[in-house]
Amino acid sequence: MNAPVKNPKEVKEAPVDERVLELYNEYAHGRIDRRAFVHKVNMLAIGGISTAALIESVMPQYAKAQTVLFTDQRIRAEYVEYASSLGSGTMRGYLVHPREVQGRAPAVLVIHENRGLNPYIEDVARRAATQGFIALAPDGLTPVGGYPGNDDYGRTLQAQLDDDKLDQDMFASARFLKSHAGSNGNLGATGFCWGGGMTNRIAAELGSDLQAGVPFYGAPVSAEDAESIEASILLTYAETDNNINSRADAYQSALTDAGVTFEAATYPGTMHGFHNNSTPRFVPEQAAAAEARMWDWFRTHLA
Repeated sequence: MNAPVKNPKEVKEAPVDERVLELYNEYAHGRIDRRAFVHKVNMLAIGGISTAALIESVMPQYAKAQTVLFTDQRIRAEYVEYASSLGSGTMRGYLVHPREVQGRAPAVLVIHENRGLNPYIEDVARRAATQGFIALAPDGLTPVGGYPGNDDYGRTLQAQLDDDKLDQDMFASARFLKSHAGSNGNLGATGFCWGGGMTNRIAAELGSDLQAGVPFYGAPVSAEDAESIEASILLTYAETDNNINSRADAYQSALTDAGVTFEAATYPGTMHGFHNNSTPRFVPEQAAAAEARMWDWFRTHLA
């Protein structure tokens, strides 16, 4: 059952017009193009606030996303390449090791949004390592040169990829991490937005080879595919996210029918993308609560 999370005492409001945030959300997910985005924002540019200033207010600021520096002594990070024979041939990812773990560690795959491996996702992988997990954040844009350093261009590049090959690249990433010498063989996966949907697809594809999944506001798989899921799933939802939430009940019913162990939580005062601390959609208290619950979930199911 989808139980709402208790409201924090204070939830900070986004420092920008919510209408601009909604337009950015539509643009970020490809439901409107940049021309339409700029045009609609321009219609909101009143009171001396320029269109450019409104657009800038919702763009990612990745300096804010660095909560664990790459020089942090608790971790060791590197970029690795590995095979994806059914996908693009060769994949590249960001692999982060926990220094304090003696021997092999449980593994967590961290899957990006629909724009490639940006600094926010790399930071989440480093956070996972500080929690004692070996983490891999694959870059789905590997076949087109990797994340270009710009989310807009990254989004365009990802939209041009072959979806089937991209799926296979992520499946290969999960299998690579599970069999890595630093992994104890217990595998979890988490992802955000597009990566949340991919987390669900990986759970269906890998079956018993995935022990736990935590999709953040991710698209569900079909009821038929849900029957293949054997991982324990923690579904994380934003309060305002109709595109995903409109399918939540049906997905949870499918998981129940399939006998999947799962929990679901909706975080009040949030919209799609609330965990991403590089954008104004970020809600610190709720993001922290959702992330803490995720690490607890992985500790429980990857032990």
